[in-house]
Amino acid sequence: MMEAISKRRSVRSWQDKPIEPEKLERVLQAGRLAPSANNRQPWRFVVVTDEALRKEVARAANDQTFVGEAPAVLVGCAVETERVMACGQHCYPIDLAISMTNMSLAAVGEGLGTCWIGAFQADQVKKILDIPDEVQIVELMPLGYPKSPDVAARSRKTMDEFRVFDKWS
Repeated sequence: MMEAISKRRSVRSWQDKPIEPEKLERVLQAGRLAPSANNRQPWRFVVVTDEALRKEVARAANDQTFVGEAPAVLVGCAVETERVMACGQHCYPIDLAISMTNMSLAAVGEGLGTCWIGAFQADQVKKILDIPDEVQIVELMPLGYPKSPDVAARSRKTMDEFRVFDKWS
């Protein structure tokens, strides 16, 4: 697991190679098995493989053409958006993030790459993919074989820069 976490990168350049159905199913299965608040599983994923639709989604993703060049785009949608945890946080963005993180890490294990996309026009994506108004799109995630398997790692804060023990100060 730590190897997949260490190897995960934001991929923005893809091989012109389809994803084998069994690999796609394993990636989706990783998302399906994710934990969620009260096990409500408030998600639905639109798996966009049609090239013309992918290109339209890329235009709605602020013209990030690489999104549509991936052989698949996973559109993470929340079908329950009202539920709030006792801590005051809405459940759906956290639940979707957990599910899509599982898929992103499973993709690494399959030799695939992903990229988290939050820059998109939700109303346009909904129109393109016939997603109902009451559904909240949380994220887009292109999925495919990276053109370069050795995407450089980005710098990370040191352990001492991001953690404290017992109390904030």
